[in-house]
This record gives sequence, structure tokens and C-alpha cells, in this order.
Amino acid sequence: MAEQTFSELGRIEAISRLFEGTGYSQCGHCTLHTGKNTGSVVHSSVLMTEGIDFDLTYFPLKHLGYKAVIEATGEIYAAMAHPRTLAVRLAVSSKTDFDRVRELWDGVVTAAKEHGYEELSLDLMPSVNGLVIGMASSGERQTLTEKRRLPAKSMDLICVSGSLGAAFMGMQILEGEKQKFLKRKTDRSQPDLSDHKLIIGEYLKPEINPTYVTQLEEAEIIPSYGYFVNRGLADAVKRLVQDSGFGAKIYVERLPFAGGTFDLGKRFDIDPISAAFNGGDDCRLLFTIPIGKHDRFRHDFQTFDIIGHLARPEVGAALVTPEGVELPITAQGWK
Repeated sequence: MAEQTFSELGRIEAISRLFEGTGYSQCGHCTLHTGKNTGSVVHSSVLMTEGIDFDLTYFPLKHLGYKAVIEATGEIYAAMAHPRTLAVRLAVSSKTDFDRVRELWDGVVTAAKEHGYEELSLDLMPSVNGLVIGMASSGERQTLTEKRRLPAKSMDLICVSGSLGAAFMGMQILEGEKQKFLKRKTDRSQPDLSDHKLIIGEYLKPEINPTYVTQLEEAEIIPSYGYFVNRGLADAVKRLVQDSGFGAKIYVERLPFAGGTFDLGKRFDIDPISAAFNGGDDCRLLFTIPIGKHDRFRHDFQTFDIIGHLARPEVGAALVTPEGVELPITAQGWK
């Protein structure tokens, strides 16, 4: 049976088929309304374009759909909110096979269910420049959470929810194998990447624990600031300094790295610390935790790593070496 294209199905029929068997129905407006006992609504959006944010040469479509939801949901969690509604826009070619987009949509639905989205909507648009994925999510932050949030203070802890730099290294592996594949004229066999499965997975299918916000609420540990680390640690730390009015000290020896990161750094001639600060795509959460909650936080949230603390404003954003030297943190732009 020939694969159907969107030009054959039409927009309405295609959307209807994509929702079949998902457990969701097409939400016309997906507007989140809070009740009298709830707090505020938090919004997040993300735009991912083929050739810039992903390469379909090696990116499985289901993983891509899953990752797009994670990218949109991270900011919701960083704001200590619970995901509620997700609006998806896909710009595809009229010649695109419907089954390939269904594969992408399966990843979206899987992630939406995993992170508790109650309403899901989809729109399809034409594209002449490859696949474009747009996500707009909203979440609900409880009133009690807002009341329990304490003002930030110098020496409050800065922590992240997992290893850094691995996603960038994973992308380097895939890009390297892609170039080898393109250069081979006869042998087009697939490479064995089993030794790097975990690090590649950090790039292709990043995950966030969907219970983090609930766990922090139950422990009565409410971060004063929260950020989604998906453009490198430097970007998040500089935003923290700007928003809080405090300085921030990040300690090199406290940065968490996945196993194999330093070996790959030697292979690609990339400093893992630079990858952590400027690589991007790590999909981690960064929180500032009151210093008075230190003991309980260390006990109850062992998957988080404390990497530094807030400091006097004049410190700025500083990276502290093992020798005690403080270096300014800079966030790189585009080349």
C-alpha cells in the first residue's frame, strides 16, 4: 500500500487521524483557566527548525517529537508549575509522507502523557524549507507555592538536576558519523554506537523527572529562582544574575559530568567544561535553594548537584577554579 501524503489527505482528515487512539481529542482553544484556589498561569513556547535544531539524517522522528515537548515543558517546571495544556504546530511539505509525521506525533503524545498534559491541540501548516515544530505550553502554579517562596539571599545554593555537556558531546558523535557516512561511496552500513548509547541518548531523547515540582512542594523547599538549562549553563547563570541582582559563584569541581564525557572531549578536542557552559541541549533544571534548606535538600534530592551559590552583586557571574581563581562567565552567541 502506497504511503499517503498530506496533499492527498488534506489538513482536517490528517489531524483527525493523528488523534485517533491517543486518548486526547483536538482542543479548539486550550485556554487554561485557574480556579479560586489556584495560583497563576505560566506559559512557555519553543520553535525548532530542521537544519538548525535537528538533523533528520540521524534524528529518529519519535525521539524528535518527544524532545520538542521536553523543550517546551522545561520552562514550566523551572517556574515551579504543573503542565496543563499543549498546543502543537507542525509545518510540513505537502509531499511529506503521513506515516512519518505520525511517527513524530507519537513522540509528542508519549511525552504529553508522561508529563500530565490534560489538553492537546494540533495545527498543520505548509513549509517549503523543511520541517518546523512549534510548541506552546501552559502550566499552573499553586497559590501555596507562591506564598512559600522566600526572597533570594547571598549564599543560597545553586543546583542542577543532572550532568552537563553530554548532549553536546552526543551531537558531536552523530555529526562525525554523518560525515563518515556521506564520504563512503560503497559501504553504507550503520555504525556501531553502542558504547556511547547513554551520551547520545542525552541529545536525542532528554528526559525530565515529571515529579520534581510535586516533590519540592511536599518537602516545602521552594526555589527562589528557576531556569531551564537548554542553551548552556552560562546562559542560565547569567540570567540568574540579571534577574536576582546577586552575583553567582559556580565551582568547577562541583560540575556533574556523565561517564565518558572527558574521553570524548579528548577525541573531539573539546573542553567538557566549555561544553557544559556553552554546548546547549542538556535539558536540565537549575534552581536556587534557600541555604537554610541545605540539609534536607541534600538528603531528599540526591539526583541534584549543588554547583555553587549566590554571592554579592559585585561578584557578577564567576567560575571558581580549584585553585580559587574567579573567572568571568560569558555566554557565547552564534557563529
